[in-house]
Amino acid sequence: MKRREFIKAAGLGAAGAAIAAPAIAQSSPEIKWRLTSSFPKSLDTIYGAAEVFSKAVAEATDNKFQIQVFAAGEIVPGLQALDATSNGTVEMCHTACYYYVGKDPTFAFGTAVPFGLNSRMQTSWLQVGGGSEVFNEFLKGYNVLGFAAGNTGCQMGGWFRKELKEPADLAGVKMRIGGFAGRVLTKLGVVPQQVAAGDIYPSLEKGTIDAAEWVGPYDDEKLGFQKVAKYYYYPGFWEGGPTLHNLVNIAKWEQLPASYKSIIRTASSLANETMQARYDAYNPPALKRLVAGGTQLRAFSPAIMDASLKAANEVYAETSASNPAFKKIYDSMVAFRGDQYTWWQVAEYSFDSFMIRSRTRS
Repeated sequence: MKRREFIKAAGLGAAGAAIAAPAIAQSSPEIKWRLTSSFPKSLDTIYGAAEVFSKAVAEATDNKFQIQVFAAGEIVPGLQALDATSNGTVEMCHTACYYYVGKDPTFAFGTAVPFGLNSRMQTSWLQVGGGSEVFNEFLKGYNVLGFAAGNTGCQMGGWFRKELKEPADLAGVKMRIGGFAGRVLTKLGVVPQQVAAGDIYPSLEKGTIDAAEWVGPYDDEKLGFQKVAKYYYYPGFWEGGPTLHNLVNIAKWEQLPASYKSIIRTASSLANETMQARYDAYNPPALKRLVAGGTQLRAFSPAIMDASLKAANEVYAETSASNPAFKKIYDSMVAFRGDQYTWWQVAEYSFDSFMIRSRTRS
């Protein structure tokens, strides 16, 4: 290339760079969103997942995309997070979708349903097995898009003032229990109560409710349930692997550049992973402390488990018969669950069972 042509080309290259810079800047605009959580700040694991998410988004965008997290009650009550996001009061929320089964029982599949999936199965179903696709198709009717952003692992069955032995012992028990599980336990005589996290302890203390479930040892100890109820039951068969979701207002989502959309997906996955890692680390020592302090740890009897499964299957059949959206997602989950347990009984369950039996010998 001749010297004059080289200089000319170089000049155009510099000019091209100058022209391109504003376009690059426009692709990374400064945006500020608000996220309302359904949880109080005192629950650092479940509320903290939203903070993990928000921090990751800010770091990935050099603080150009900032999402401020608000605890339950700071903008709207915890159980109104979906409505606030749907109507545009906030751009997004971090919540448990099964809080909204009063609107439609199909919401339960976004979190957990009785005798559903464990945490790894839930993640696999949502990410790979078509779960997110069918669930987001449903969520469009509420003007939101969902991304898995937390999992507690299998939960506990809750705190009771009296010992339970037979299904009849559940009759008349006023129990704080979230989601679709309340409809199932109603068949066994339980009177379900929808109570936000911060209101559970005073309700249990005053006798407004007779029993309560929340998550597991770490959170339950923080909330002080061991002070007002003696018996701690397991497993929480209605929450084998409950997922928390980031719900985003669809109109706000469509205004984002593609790079920011990708960052929201990635940061949500980080929150999903981090929450379960924290619960898995924090629950064992918390359970030890509770038992050492006098908590009576009890397993639900086989009779109660069998009766609950029968009741759950009846509710699924009844709901599927009248709700096509529910049936579509239920059928997807059940088919996935069947294949999963074919595999789990071969390797995962065999390994875990052996290690549990032999840990005292190692």
